[in-house]
Amino acid sequence: MRRPSSGIATQALTLCILLSALFCAANAEEPVRQTGSDGAGSTLPIDLVTALRLAGARNLDVQLAKSAVQDAHASYYSAIERFLPTFVPTASYLHHTGRDQDVAGPLIDVTKHNETAGVTASAEIPLGDALFQTLQTRQLLTAADAAQTAQEQDTQLAVAQQYLDLVNTGALVEVVSQALAISQNYEQQLNEAVRIGTAFKGDAFRVQTQTRRLQLDLTRAKEQRRLAATRLAQTLHLDPLVDLIPAEREPAPLALADLNATPDALVRSALQNRPELTRTGSLIAAAEQARRGAVYGPLIPTLGLRAFAGDFGGGVGDTDVNGGPRRDLGVGLSWKIGPGGLLDIGRIKASGVSLTVAEVKDQKMRDAIAREVVDGYTQVQSLFQQVRDARLNVSSAEETLRLTRGRKELGVGTVLEDIQAQQDLEKARSELNTVVTELNQQQYALLYSVGTALHNTGDLSH
Repeated sequence: MRRPSSGIATQALTLCILLSALFCAANAEEPVRQTGSDGAGSTLPIDLVTALRLAGARNLDVQLAKSAVQDAHASYYSAIERFLPTFVPTASYLHHTGRDQDVAGPLIDVTKHNETAGVTASAEIPLGDALFQTLQTRQLLTAADAAQTAQEQDTQLAVAQQYLDLVNTGALVEVVSQALAISQNYEQQLNEAVRIGTAFKGDAFRVQTQTRRLQLDLTRAKEQRRLAATRLAQTLHLDPLVDLIPAEREPAPLALADLNATPDALVRSALQNRPELTRTGSLIAAAEQARRGAVYGPLIPTLGLRAFAGDFGGGVGDTDVNGGPRRDLGVGLSWKIGPGGLLDIGRIKASGVSLTVAEVKDQKMRDAIAREVVDGYTQVQSLFQQVRDARLNVSSAEETLRLTRGRKELGVGTVLEDIQAQQDLEKARSELNTVVTELNQQQYALLYSVGTALHNTGDLSH
């Protein structure tokens, strides 16, 4: 009679342990978010919209790209200024005593003086070089503008993906924390059962091993969440001691990509809209202007100009005689033959090579973009299916855990089966969060690839 009674008591105790563990897990408080790995930093709540706005305002790479545009503007203005003369205010005085040459040729003794005061305008304008350099720097300015746009989009893509990583790592911390809370409560109950002699001590050790593993997983998960925060902080040029806390507790799938679009249509859109191709096209145009400048620029003469307006006075000895206004104007044209001018074969060949290199780089960029779009489209299609499979996997793991605990209630299940079921559920939930994160990241990357990255960042909110 004692053995059946002992079996019933053991089953009843096991049932109480499981119900108690489930109750504690359901009522567990939300895990406290850490303020930093060393506890010294403060926290800063952030969402994706805010992160994208900060990317355009604070990212250092974007600021460098803006500086490059300003430098290109300066080069363009400098090229235009080559068409303008130089104005030089002048004042001079000359006193001469001694031998000098008469207009007729003989040398004579002369004592004289003269003074001038006025403004001299002078210019040495290589019209050909100035013209083609202006056209070239104008294209380089367009290229710099496109490079800035590309850098802004690159930064927005990086920020979006880093933010989604931060959400995913935070969700992993919560998944492991919940699993750890269940395991710790289960361990506590089994230890009590072992103490009173109604449970197998080996089962308690199995649960203890699982608890230690979950504690290790939690430490690693917190590390990854903190590292994700510092990566995002660096991109946003924020203090890495500030611990960024995402607005979302877990990743939710977004529907950003148009799954009805064909890869051909996406590639055509990318080749029309990507700022990188605007940049390479402008660099080709700039190289073409440089080549034309090398071939045709020397045919256009250099314009020499000198004009003076002021007063001129002087006379014999120190006496001023008949001083008054003076106007001088001189204009000339010249051509240069040799290096930097006509028949500069080396310059012509070098400019042709530069044009070829620019065209090859443009084609290389087009090939890379086409592949990027096709790869992104393929990955998005695959990840949507992976999300569906991962959700089914979570449902299966939840049902397995439910049935396993039912077996435990009937006294036919084992602690090892329960532990395995809990581990499978934890893994399934983590995999689902990871796949959803990858789906969202890849959708945003695909939008970027086709040149239609969201400018209204509010569209990204859940």
